[in-house]
Amino acid sequence: MKILVFAAVVLILSGAPPLLAEGTLFYLELQGVAAYSTAMKAVELYSQMPLDAMQKPSLGFDLVRRVSGKNRDFGVLAVQARLAYDQEGEHHVELQVFNAYFRYKAGFADVWVGHNRPAFGLDYFLDSHALLLLSPAMMGYGFERDWGAGLQRDFDWGSAAASLTAGSGMPLYFKGNFLVACRVSKGVLARDNFSLGGSLAYGHVLDTMGIHRLGPEPLGFTAVAGDAAYMWRNLENRVQVLAGRKAGENILLIFWRAGLNLLEEGRLKIEGQPAVMKTGGDWSCQLAGALTYQLNADFTTRAMVQYDRSRKDTRFVLQLYYYKGL
Repeated sequence: MKILVFAAVVLILSGAPPLLAEGTLFYLELQGVAAYSTAMKAVELYSQMPLDAMQKPSLGFDLVRRVSGKNRDFGVLAVQARLAYDQEGEHHVELQVFNAYFRYKAGFADVWVGHNRPAFGLDYFLDSHALLLLSPAMMGYGFERDWGAGLQRDFDWGSAAASLTAGSGMPLYFKGNFLVACRVSKGVLARDNFSLGGSLAYGHVLDTMGIHRLGPEPLGFTAVAGDAAYMWRNLENRVQVLAGRKAGENILLIFWRAGLNLLEEGRLKIEGQPAVMKTGGDWSCQLAGALTYQLNADFTTRAMVQYDRSRKDTRFVLQLYYYKGL
């Protein structure tokens, strides 16, 4: 049924006459992923864990369409989804929905409804959809995307955003769960080459991984985070420090991602990412390095080495990624 629904959506979006109009972008996504785990001593067809929605062999699409009237643009419709190979699942196929929202230009702010990024931390503007490196939310400190609504307003000095979401991540469940978040930032990264942000989050969230719910009841979650991003010449740095409580335990995250862009148009990128985490009285760390090479405008190869102290595992991951506009 998931395959039929996905195929119908792709055919409708790619073949309907309105998509030929100006203001619509439609991309086809295809990727192959394989990893070797020293803990499992096996080759696995996923980048992180079998239940995770991180990179797996998949076929997907990405649609962005501007909705306009006679006098102005009303907003943007965004839909991004994949059919991924689920090595451990019963049917070996899972539907992953990333973007599924409408952003309305209300004048006083941009207002969105659907499946989008909560207004919290680096994940609010860090697009990790195709990357092998984990973001803070993927490490369990928030949600990369969540179902709900939010708003954002841009200023000369930066931006402010707030969201009210389900607190369940990729799947949608209602068990009294919710997540309220807000973020204020100074600087526009694309214009000023830096951004400084502060975020707050509060709610009762569900313990989920990918499309799977791991626990039956919501967990208390309160967090404050500070983040920074700085670009200088061909160097990139992103940092986040988060502190709070989850499920009655104190949590702490210190996250840093550094990147070096080489060759023309930054076709070769070398990245390093250390992260230190604490839950209750238990400390852990994760060290990762990644190499990205863009063969052409459509085809990218990525490789990653990641050491996770809590799992006592070192992973070697290879990804072949194809993303082409139709």
